[in-house]
Amino acid sequence: MSRRLRPDEVELWNKVAGTAERINRPKPKSDVKPADTFRKPVTIPADPLPSFQIGARAKGAQGNHDLRNSVSDQIRSAPLRMDRKTHTKMKRGKLVPEARIDLHGMTMDRAHPSLTGFIMRAASEGKRLVLVITGKGKDRDEDGPIPIRRGVLRHQVPHWLSVPPLSQLVLQITAAHDRHGGGGAYYVYLKRLR
Repeated sequence: MSRRLRPDEVELWNKVAGTAERINRPKPKSDVKPADTFRKPVTIPADPLPSFQIGARAKGAQGNHDLRNSVSDQIRSAPLRMDRKTHTKMKRGKLVPEARIDLHGMTMDRAHPSLTGFIMRAASEGKRLVLVITGKGKDRDEDGPIPIRRGVLRHQVPHWLSVPPLSQLVLQITAAHDRHGGGGAYYVYLKRLR
């Protein structure tokens, strides 16, 4: 969108244009083309880029790209929501679980409803301490492009217990003592229903 300049704008422009100096460029010689006079010579650096090899500066061991803490660290760092004395007895394997479920070898789509039903039945029957056996998981034969954690159920069960509907029934989750399954099982301490 253009408009006509006002007289005061024209006067200002003429003042600015009057202070500018003309640049005199040398006239090109007759044997040189005008386009060649403005080209700058291309210089090739004496030392090209240094040679590059992938991983040349990498450290010897590959880093762990798993940003989440391990399941045992997550459970250990969870706040204590039950009696400390009872919790200590439970961790040492001194308390005997009142019921147990073995999810070992199940797929996730079978294990989740089985766990949900088991915890709800145990809570309705007034049981306080139950044992959930997940197994430690087996090693995979192939490592694909996407890493898969060892022991899928071992990683999923604490999550399932911490979200509704089970979170309203669960008071504390702790890794089981070696006599009750160790790293492949969890003690689940249930709330008392009223």
